[in-house]
Amino acid sequence: MSDSPVASVIIPLYNKAPHIARTIRSVLCQTEQNFEIIIVDGQSTDEGPTIVRLFEDERIVLLEQRGKGVSSARNEGVSHSESDFIAFLDADDEWGPNHLQILLRLREKYPNAGAYTTAYSIISPKSKPRMAVYYGIPGRPWEGLIPSYFKSAAWGSSPIWTSAVGIPKQIVEEMGGFATGVCWGEDIALWGRIALKYPIAFSWDGMGIYHIDATNRLSERYDPVIEHIFITYARNAFRAGEVPLVLRDDLMEYLASMQIYTAWHNLTAKRPDLARNNLKGCNVRSLWRSKCWALFWAHIPPTMFIAAKRYKQLLTQINYNIECNLKKSSSKP
Repeated sequence: MSDSPVASVIIPLYNKAPHIARTIRSVLCQTEQNFEIIIVDGQSTDEGPTIVRLFEDERIVLLEQRGKGVSSARNEGVSHSESDFIAFLDADDEWGPNHLQILLRLREKYPNAGAYTTAYSIISPKSKPRMAVYYGIPGRPWEGLIPSYFKSAAWGSSPIWTSAVGIPKQIVEEMGGFATGVCWGEDIALWGRIALKYPIAFSWDGMGIYHIDATNRLSERYDPVIEHIFITYARNAFRAGEVPLVLRDDLMEYLASMQIYTAWHNLTAKRPDLARNNLKGCNVRSLWRSKCWALFWAHIPPTMFIAAKRYKQLLTQINYNIECNLKKSSSKP
């Protein structure tokens, strides 16, 4: 093993005691073993830090967070890293056994890329595990540079997900790390800023596992948002002439998708007024159905929208329970 690890794995921790052991084990079981794990605890009030200390592995470092929020925790982890390659993982998600090896393989094959990511599966409560739905990315077993990050992100699942991405440390530092002082969208904003300057490498191999079924997820908290942070950044980049001509059309459609996405967020936060404002300046080329559907709900009382959303979730759970019972019945002799 070399003196410096080939990768620093950054894990922000806050009240994830039910999940953190599974997350750590998924790293310790990697086919690539030359790494360090930097866990940054944001003053958890549960047993999470105690569970981390039970792992007797010198590669694991537990830090106490000095700032506030998940962005600050990730940035702090990066500042303490000894590797020039940073892999991010949330404290309730996990990796397939060759995930880190694949990220490093991508970096070796595509040294000029700004970020390296793998496909990921999603585990939701009361529903079947499913693959992220990608658009504009060739099917398995393809591996390479994504033809258009912004087109893929506008029409499908984000090609980059926080617990499946690796980024050279110098690029994280060039971008100024994750934005602090914002409550939502700071990770998506960083991916977009990188994609404006660098290609993104992708592999179907080495999959990550996104646990929506985990407890205390930040994504379950819905504070009103006036504008997505990346929309603000991209608008300024357009004004400064910093957006390459080849990216402009796809970026504009992506920004429209972000405005629609923000509108849905504000509807769940019971702020249809903000949702309507998000959609006012939303100039779509192809996403007009999504815009019209969001605009419809933006003129409906918030209580009706929340009730409809819960009803949809209930139907998903009922369907899942029926499928489980059918499987049990068919397995009986």
